[in-house]
Amino acid sequence: MSLSPGSGTDLRELLALLRRRRLLFLGLPVAGLVAGFALLKATPPEYTATTQVLVTPVGPQDQTNQVTNRQRESLNLDTEAQVAQSAVVAAKAAQLLKVQAAEPVEVSVPPNSAVLWISVTAADPATAAAQSRAYAQAYLANRTEAAQAALTAQQKTLLGKLKQVNTALDKVIEDLAALRKGTAEFAIADHRQSVLNRQVYSLTMKYDAQRTVAVTPGSIISQATPPAAPSSPSLPLYLGTGLMAGLLLGSGAAYARDRLDTALRTPADVERLIGLPVLADLTGPADHSTLHDLTSTVLAACPGQRLLVRAVPADLGASPLAGPLSAGAPLSVLSGADVSDLARADAALLLIGLGRAGAGDVAAAVRHLSRHNVPIIGVVCAAGPVRLPEVPQKTPLGKLVAGVEMSAETTPMKALTPDQRGTPT
Repeated sequence: MSLSPGSGTDLRELLALLRRRRLLFLGLPVAGLVAGFALLKATPPEYTATTQVLVTPVGPQDQTNQVTNRQRESLNLDTEAQVAQSAVVAAKAAQLLKVQAAEPVEVSVPPNSAVLWISVTAADPATAAAQSRAYAQAYLANRTEAAQAALTAQQKTLLGKLKQVNTALDKVIEDLAALRKGTAEFAIADHRQSVLNRQVYSLTMKYDAQRTVAVTPGSIISQATPPAAPSSPSLPLYLGTGLMAGLLLGSGAAYARDRLDTALRTPADVERLIGLPVLADLTGPADHSTLHDLTSTVLAACPGQRLLVRAVPADLGASPLAGPLSAGAPLSVLSGADVSDLARADAALLLIGLGRAGAGDVAAAVRHLSRHNVPIIGVVCAAGPVRLPEVPQKTPLGKLVAGVEMSAETTPMKALTPDQRGTPT
């Protein structure tokens, strides 16, 4: 939880977030790679064999296809691909292989071609190749049967029509024998005979053409061979998927961990989560220079003469810091021990125990001081009870002069040299 406005909205803050949570951000991608590699080893290999079949038209029963830039063949190969994957072809392939059920088949059509790619994936390379060839043979056999059935039906239709026309022609010939030439009935019957003769000739030609049609469903132009290397699992696919999943999870986990983590462990956490400047870091051993810099900074930032030191948590104690500050600066440093310290304070300095106080505790202290209109000039960080070096007490000028006079009175004149005696003031 961040209390500072606009936190995490630009790239720099996002990179800083990832840098703070680098163990979580980098650990999950590594775990993803390990998981992907383990899954790769646990997945049994599979082999894919492909048979290429050239499809040719067999007759009027073929579904025509609109010629486009993708498909320049008049034969609708998309329909043929669906036929090759049908249950009928799968049953024929299983019958050829003498198995109960064949592996699923995948059929693809390369653009601008009349070729079907019939692929089968199996755990054994020889099985994959055999089943791919069986599917190709079953598809061609099914296509041949369908073409022959269509031709047979057409021949039966033509033969039936031819028998019907021959029957009508025989009747017309009998009628002509009974009619007298030169009459209108004879002319009509003669014309009808001519028409029926032409129909018989046309139907006979079509029937003969149907009987001489060669059924060519297609041919296998590339036999499937047992593949030397497995088609799956793929090392780049598994490792890439594990890495990307780890990066996504790592980013999300780092962001969530950073937003939900309110612990204050370093001075940077204080400035990031609270938004107050850190004036001094007393987590390590403090010397006179550290105390001098802190005193100078507090003196420059304090708007008045009374400074309240507020410890978070309260058991950390503000007195060890209040004493050296009051001795080193002309300020009235209040530790909060008196009930009137909060009302008399012109400004406040927070003493935060790193590892002991959370952002919520500090936010509560900030709100409490804000309700009493006490401005906060900054933060001092400490890891435990504060131990500062002793600051020598300042000697007032009056005491210094009185001490000089007293020493002069107690010093005998005869003990002084002529240069020390000098002219009486």
